[in-house]
Formats: sequence, structure tokens, C-alpha cells
Amino acid sequence: MEENIFNLTVPSSCNNCRIDKFLQLKIDKLSRTRLQSLIHSGHVKLNSIVITNASKKIKDKDKIKVNFPPPKVTYIKANKIPLNILFDDKDLVVINKSPGVVVHPGAGNYEKTIVNGLLYKYKKNLSSVGGKLRPGIIHRIDKDTSGVIVVAKNDIAHIGLSKQFSDHTIKRVYEALVWGILKPQNGKIVEKISRSIKNRQLMAVRKDKGKISITNYKTLKIFRNHDIPKISLIECRLGTGRTHQIRVHMNFKGNSILGDKSYGKSKRKFRKINPDVEKRINKYNRQALHAKSLGFIHPILKKEMFFEAERPKDLDMLIKSLYKSSV
Repeated sequence: MEENIFNLTVPSSCNNCRIDKFLQLKIDKLSRTRLQSLIHSGHVKLNSIVITNASKKIKDKDKIKVNFPPPKVTYIKANKIPLNILFDDKDLVVINKSPGVVVHPGAGNYEKTIVNGLLYKYKKNLSSVGGKLRPGIIHRIDKDTSGVIVVAKNDIAHIGLSKQFSDHTIKRVYEALVWGILKPQNGKIVEKISRSIKNRQLMAVRKDKGKISITNYKTLKIFRNHDIPKISLIECRLGTGRTHQIRVHMNFKGNSILGDKSYGKSKRKFRKINPDVEKRINKYNRQALHAKSLGFIHPILKKEMFFEAERPKDLDMLIKSLYKSSV
């Protein structure tokens, strides 16, 4: 299919480079191993001739064509699950993900993910760049985080959007409820994030290693209610997109996200509080984090796109109850 073909012309600066290294430079979403596999499998042409040698040297003005094979999804079931679609065209689809839904299949979870729903609705009309377990998936948000994500229907769209993510030009805004009052109330967190030494399944701010991570935040509202610990409604604009970034950064600040079982206390005890509010807080069974909006340049149309996702009902009702009870 034409949309799964990627054409490149070698610039003079890459004369005499290895073809696998050149492709990795230009298609940075894919690992070098994956690109080498495409070459070994005969999916790359150099000046209209199929090559299988990943170390082949290329020259100025050489023409390279990469043909991405359709994703192999034979053992991933297509499930009919509700998808809250905000936008849909021949190149991409934008979804408001519900809380509790996993984005793509993984260990121990191969059904009823966003990918299973996409396969049911779009069949094989999804990009293959992410591999057979992640057709169409460019980025993801955690299972218990709600909000907007974009999915690619072909490889050209996938690569174009992936470059925007890697260049940090994607505009991503989240809102969250956190314990306490951030100091300062508006600011910027710039810290390295890597695997936690104590628990390898979690991430942590590390001074010794990791990737620089940037979160710009501002406080929208501070809820004060007598003996209840103060709760803040905040907005976060991502400068980078690391795993669990906002959750890790808020925990590092000492203001963990309400309901976050991994990075904070999921339940609190109160001395005096409106029973309805206490019930809503302690029955809130996930992190109060919502991917509110997403802005990017359409990779094919070259036009600026912006999408906003409504809060899920549980988070919306909790925030409204906090407003009503706040003094």
C-alpha cells in the first residue's frame, strides 16, 4: 500500500554512511534492530534494488524506499469496545480514552485494550511501525489515566507524529488533583527520571542517571475544608513525555496525585468533613489524572490540530463536590 512506503533521498552529509544508521537517524521511532530486520527481510530498496545488507554504504543523492509490511495481528483478537472518537480521517484517529482501559496488549493483557477495539473498527488500516502488538500506537497513557490520545492509520502519519513527539513539539496538557499546596504554586520541574532502585516496576527522580524530564505546572484551585488535608487542582504542560512523568514529579514535590496507589497514599483519614466528600475521595479508586488536551501538526495535511477531552464522570463529580464543600 502506498501509505506504507517511506521514500528518502540521501543528503551529502550522509555520504558513505551505513544504510541502517542513516535510517535510524531519519526514522528515530524504530530501533536499529527493527530497521535491520526490515532490511534483512527485503523491505528496503536502494536505487530501486532490494538490499539485505544492513551495513551497505550509501552515497549522496541515493534513493531509498522503505516498505513497512502490514502488522501481524493474527493472535490479537478484535474486540468490540466503546471508543470515544474525537476525530477520524484517512491518516489518524483521536480518542478520549476512558479510565481503566489499557492502550495496547502486553504481558497478561491481550484483550479489551484500545488496540483490540481499533482492530475491530479499522481492521488492518493501522500503521505497522509500532510492531504487531501496537498497530497504530504512537504514544500511550496509563491504564487508570483518562484522556486524549492520537493513533496513526498509516506509517507515514506514524513517523510524522512520532517525530513531533521526539522533538517535544506536541502540546500536551493534563489536569490533576494533588494533595496539599505546591510550592511554588506555579512552576517548572526539571529532573532526571529513571527506574526506581527500590521497585523496578516504578519510576523515580534520580540524580545519578535517567532522562531529563520537564513538567510545567500551575495551580488552578486550592480546596480548603476545615480538617481535610488541602487538595489542589493543577494543570500540567509537558515539556517531555517520560513514563509516569507527572505522577513521579508530583510525588517528588511531596504532592502526590490523589488516588495514586503506586506513588502516594490512596486513602486518607479525616477528622471532620462533609461525609459525601469523604466518601467520594476514599472511593476514588485511581489516580486523579486526566489528559485534557493534545495539539499537533497533522503529518499529511500540515495543518495545526487541537483536541480537548471531557473529564470522565468520576473525576468531574469529585471536582464538583470539592468546589461545593470548599471554604
